[in-house]
Amino acid sequence: MTDYRSILKQYWGYDNFRGIQEDIINSIGSGKDTLGLMPTGGGKSITFQVPALAKPGLCLVITPLIALMKDQVQNLRNRGIKAIAVYSGMTREEILIALDNCIFGDYKFLYISPERLDTEMFRSKLSRMKVSMITVDESHCISQWGYDFRPAYLKIADIRKLLPDVPILALTATATPEVVKDIQEKLTFKEENVFRMSFERKNLAYIVRKTENKAEELLHILDHVEGSTIVYTRNRKKTKEVCQFLNQQGISATFYHAGLTNDTKDQRQKNWSVGEYRVMVATNAFGMGIDKPDVRLVVHLDFPDSPEAYFQEAGRAGRDGEKAYAILLFARSDKAALNKRISDTFPDKDYIRKVYEHINYYYQMAMGDGLGCTRAFNIDEFCQNFKHFPIQVDSALKILTRAGYLEYTDEQDNNSRLIFTLQRDELYRIHEGHPDTENLLRVILRSYTGVFSDYAYINEDLLAQRSGLTRQQVYDTLVVLTKQHILHYIPGKKTPYIIYTCERQETARIVIGKEVYEDRKENFERRIKAMLDYAETDRHCRSRMLLRYFGEKNEHNCGQCDVCLQKHASGLRQGEFEDIEEQIQERLKESKLTPHELANSINAEKEKLDTVLTYLLSEEKVLQKDGFLYLSD
Repeated sequence: MTDYRSILKQYWGYDNFRGIQEDIINSIGSGKDTLGLMPTGGGKSITFQVPALAKPGLCLVITPLIALMKDQVQNLRNRGIKAIAVYSGMTREEILIALDNCIFGDYKFLYISPERLDTEMFRSKLSRMKVSMITVDESHCISQWGYDFRPAYLKIADIRKLLPDVPILALTATATPEVVKDIQEKLTFKEENVFRMSFERKNLAYIVRKTENKAEELLHILDHVEGSTIVYTRNRKKTKEVCQFLNQQGISATFYHAGLTNDTKDQRQKNWSVGEYRVMVATNAFGMGIDKPDVRLVVHLDFPDSPEAYFQEAGRAGRDGEKAYAILLFARSDKAALNKRISDTFPDKDYIRKVYEHINYYYQMAMGDGLGCTRAFNIDEFCQNFKHFPIQVDSALKILTRAGYLEYTDEQDNNSRLIFTLQRDELYRIHEGHPDTENLLRVILRSYTGVFSDYAYINEDLLAQRSGLTRQQVYDTLVVLTKQHILHYIPGKKTPYIIYTCERQETARIVIGKEVYEDRKENFERRIKAMLDYAETDRHCRSRMLLRYFGEKNEHNCGQCDVCLQKHASGLRQGEFEDIEEQIQERLKESKLTPHELANSINAEKEKLDTVLTYLLSEEKVLQKDGFLYLSD
């Protein structure tokens, strides 16, 4: 039997696995298709990295999270494990080098975005790779019924046909029973095989605060709960505004969203992680791969679109097992704002067709042309030119993507990178006339490894600091060296892309099917309703509501959410009352019982049982006749 623990100890320094990690590892390690359901902080990456290291060959890791992909590749390399990544935004030359390295370079992990799976280049290279296992992260994205469906994930089944004997490991942090079944079907599991880790977080108190002054309530909460905090908002502008407000109130805060440069995001996350800032105000772009276990508080100023998203974001609190709080602020206006998201996310079909027509005008795409064309997309410029609003355009493009007419990628972060086009000995024979250029070349060679065989991600600010040049001088020099064919420098940029997946169609012929529009809209409405039900309830334990949504039946209330702690009319805490009431109802559903028989069958203190039973009798929810208790009809 493979000694997975020795691998865990060698590379990660841990003596034992956590939770269901070992069960998943043994399953995929024995060649079985496996689905692992593990909440945020459950240690998903260990479940594929350890068995992959135990097998000869390469582990193909499919994930849509480019930032997390880069982070995991770097973490593996820091442990002396050969890993590489391919994703949207890389040049053809970069991709070729990366894939060839996987064929000839004894790499153990290839991280790839799902959009790259369908390319002829990737498939031809894949046939020459020795693949030991396939890992699909965020696997709920493959399900039409998941909250974050991505059509590119459907291509994974085709990859399986090319690698028929290679087992697949699917991982996700959030999935309803419907999605769990769909994941296994879409990934063509040979047989159902699911490992579930309980989603219950016993140290995390879920709280909803109803308030019409969220800023004041946020200050009140921060005054009463100490420790590191994440505050989630819906838009980029608000992150900056809330951050400034908190700093004015003497609370150290920084902000984070997808529109910041990579260097800025990395620096702010690092500063917050080490405690230089107490509060991180962020959009949902912040969170994936955060390795900070001591977050004591997560506050949502705005509602997420679904319980799945809320559960993931709230779950970033208290990963060290200590007491933590997840607080959702709820104002009367939130209900209308949530319902408006339905029309924003699913604009009229005629509007969607109009956006498609305007996209073709924007790129001057002729009828019948376009197949395979990739274009950078400036949404602000597009909206200004054609009098649209960004939110509806973004939604329309995502629906057109699902319908198969184009592929719209969200804003991609692409760090600057370079590779030397000369070999090392050729470079040493070149004597550059300019001392600044020679100095910069020396600094690059000292700062980055592998730059003659692969593209290296570089930081112009760091090179400027080490070379004594300005950032502009570093940039200009690298451009000149590229023109001289000494190296190839690709400056970083941030932009979404649109890829035509078929020729331009006549607008009237654009078909937006029921499964793409009506079914998904109905699902979206159901999730919005679930979020409102969660916020509006004042009777049911919030932890149990979330667990039930994910199909997990929990027999007890958490005892620490705001509902459990509030007073019931009986005088008990709401959570205590509800626990005992449920037990009484379950027993009396089966048969009539005497008070003595009932008391012996229920797990509760006698005084509290008497209080609940007295209340239920007074409300005539339980009736008594001839010495027996029974439920009213």
